[in-house]
Amino acid sequence: MTRPPAPTPSPVPAPGLTRPVPLGRRSLLFLCLVSAVGVASFGWPLLAARESDLVGHSADAPWLFALLMPLLLAVLVAQLSENRDATGAPGLDAKAVAMLGVLAAAGAALRPLGAGTAGLEPMFFLMVLAGRALGPGFGFVLGALTMFASALLTGGVGPWLPFQMLSMGWVCLGAGLLPGAARLRGRAELLMLAGYGVLASVGYGTVMNLQGWPYIGGLGLSISFVPGDPLPANLTRFLLYCLTTSLGWDLSRAALTAVLCLTVGGSLLRTLRRATRRAAFR
Repeated sequence: MTRPPAPTPSPVPAPGLTRPVPLGRRSLLFLCLVSAVGVASFGWPLLAARESDLVGHSADAPWLFALLMPLLLAVLVAQLSENRDATGAPGLDAKAVAMLGVLAAAGAALRPLGAGTAGLEPMFFLMVLAGRALGPGFGFVLGALTMFASALLTGGVGPWLPFQMLSMGWVCLGAGLLPGAARLRGRAELLMLAGYGVLASVGYGTVMNLQGWPYIGGLGLSISFVPGDPLPANLTRFLLYCLTTSLGWDLSRAALTAVLCLTVGGSLLRTLRRATRRAAFR
């Protein structure tokens, strides 16, 4: 009687080949939903009627925060339930959630080091590298939780907080979606991450300007937001507002992020990937 062949063990990726956690259908659905809510929340003042009593985002921020938290939890639960091993048991466990907490605390601790100093924010490079290592789903949750934790740490809770959480979540999400996760390593990967860090740093500042810009509506300035004006006119004022108020800060943040990615990014990325394997991400 012939013995049935032994089952072939699942290949274990080598230390340098750890891939980000992929997105399943439910994770993708919840990410698209929370992103759609975020885009609508940032952009609705541009479509407000002229006679509307618009005072920035101070009124809608609590509702956005109340909606954002369960959606973040839904993304996390979907990632945990969709990533299972060959036996059907969850491939991600409490260690994965604990790692998210550790990284969020580290990012929150880094943020006060550069806050208020010419736009220098060292937490950005950690978020870019962590998003690359963890993948888009966990990266989005990490970015949002990091901003929430840093707001509690620095007393920065206000109507801007849910918008900061969304923006940082998008930064980490984009890092997790960068190509070449299975092949690109070494200097080429760091150059790609540095370039993305530059774009993400400027993009974060621009998107957050869109949150604060409506507050200066009605001041009669050439860069003020005018409710009910045609969209091209308001977008022109917004571009001038970004160029004259925050571009210098955004470029400083971008330069620091790129330098840190190129200098210490390699060792930190290897550490993050080693930690993801031990935390049962792979």
